[in-house]
Amino acid sequence: MGTETRSFVYVKRMFLVIAALFLLRLAFLQVFVHGEYTANATEVRTIQYTTAPHRGTIYDRNGTVLAVSVDATTVYANPTEVTNVQYEARKLADVLGGEESEYAELLRTPDTPFVYVKRQADVDVAERVKQLQLDGIYFLEESRREYPNASIGGNVIGACDVDGNGICGLELQYDEVLRGTPGEYSAERGINGAPIPGGVHLDVPAVDGEDIVISIDLTLQNALERALEKGLEKYDEPRHGSAVVMDAETGEIHAMASFPYLNPADLAESMVGSDNLTPVTQAFEPGSVFKAFSALAVLQENALSPDDELFVPAELEADEYTITDAHEREDEVMTFSTILDNSSNVGISLAIDKVGFGKLSNVLTALKFSEKTGIDFPGEDSGSLTEVSQWSKIGGYNISFGQGLTATPLQVVRAYGALANDGVMVQPHFLLTKPQTGETPEYASEQVLTDQDAIDTLNTMLRGVVTNGTGKDAYIEGYEVVGKTSTAEIAENGTYAEDRYNLCFSGFIANSSSKLVCNVTANDVHYDRNVAGIFRDIMAEAIELYKIVPE
Repeated sequence: MGTETRSFVYVKRMFLVIAALFLLRLAFLQVFVHGEYTANATEVRTIQYTTAPHRGTIYDRNGTVLAVSVDATTVYANPTEVTNVQYEARKLADVLGGEESEYAELLRTPDTPFVYVKRQADVDVAERVKQLQLDGIYFLEESRREYPNASIGGNVIGACDVDGNGICGLELQYDEVLRGTPGEYSAERGINGAPIPGGVHLDVPAVDGEDIVISIDLTLQNALERALEKGLEKYDEPRHGSAVVMDAETGEIHAMASFPYLNPADLAESMVGSDNLTPVTQAFEPGSVFKAFSALAVLQENALSPDDELFVPAELEADEYTITDAHEREDEVMTFSTILDNSSNVGISLAIDKVGFGKLSNVLTALKFSEKTGIDFPGEDSGSLTEVSQWSKIGGYNISFGQGLTATPLQVVRAYGALANDGVMVQPHFLLTKPQTGETPEYASEQVLTDQDAIDTLNTMLRGVVTNGTGKDAYIEGYEVVGKTSTAEIAENGTYAEDRYNLCFSGFIANSSSKLVCNVTANDVHYDRNVAGIFRDIMAEAIELYKIVPE
């Protein structure tokens, strides 16, 4: 065989070997790693999206919608695909509102394939943008939280961020129940970033959140907020106050608010601090509303009856301090009822002397002061009450008229609720039911006071506060309103501020078809007044709404 023939055979063999290797490599790619390469290729051209579930609806006790999620469309852009920035910015501004320059800045964003143009736009508005067929403009289906009643109940309901997460109020408290589970879908895109027809795949469907029904009555809530705001108008800015209406028999909160109010539909316009619900989250020295509990300690020991008389001097010395009443007066003889009617600090201190600080501490402990109420709301304050063993003489006297300790308005409402409910204390709460599952929570109740005669006598004395004493503004004709006012000094830098007070009224309508208890406060005010008139306006609305009748 010639040289040329041998060379040809050699080349031919080499070619066959290379061809065989190529075929083997091709077979390996097609058979063994085809799936992996296909997946990698798909991954390169696929974008993953998270789909927000519909957040559960919040209803009031009558089925009125307080918060709801509605369909919305998010408009976004791929700036690398925008062909005429100024034209598209002008068109977007025409439909979406806002400044053309702001849209132009977004569409010029360098080195990114994704910028939000408009989060959670109305569906019909987004549809108008779609019809423009603008280069590089795309759309995502989402949902948006809406609050149809604006600021009414806003402190209680709370709010969500733009991604649908609860950030305050019941939206935060029940976030895990309401928010549901996000879904996922993927979209395959071509070289220019445009979605490939038929390339959208739903990977995991979203699971919508659960609805909840809460105890708030929107009608009473609105009346409470109007009465509170109107009542606070007499005070200088800044105005701060709160009000609570609770059913002492069930623990259900029918209305609660703190001023300034939160508008979850427009957080940008809501005042700083409006996301707090101060009856729950803010404890302060409550003042003379505590004299009711001091009087109860005396009555339980039969140390004084309402008509028993005490010599009440204008001043009382204790531990190098001097106790006086809020208003100057001469030495005088007062009945036990008059001491409560006139809210005498000196008189209640002398009454407590009849039984000792231990008996007062027992009553305050039974009424669970310094213990959280356990209400289903974030950020509850527990208040503070020292052990009786640490009370000095002046400290015990101060506690007898509500200074030297702290309590939240809700703790005060809970305690007055026990007076209204024959000594039974019920846990305050908002959640009534989860309608999809039918779950209805149970709440704790406890007999904390057992001397019904003492309770009845105290309630009669508290009625005298309204008919004859400092609470006359709370009077409602035809009803036995009982309650107590307070004008509490404000502790500041180790002493008490001058001419600034926390005002309060707590009470209820005795011997009626209702056991609603109401507390009203005005915080850090410069006037020696009371808020009993706000209580009257709120409870008058409740009487009309619930057809409350005397028994």
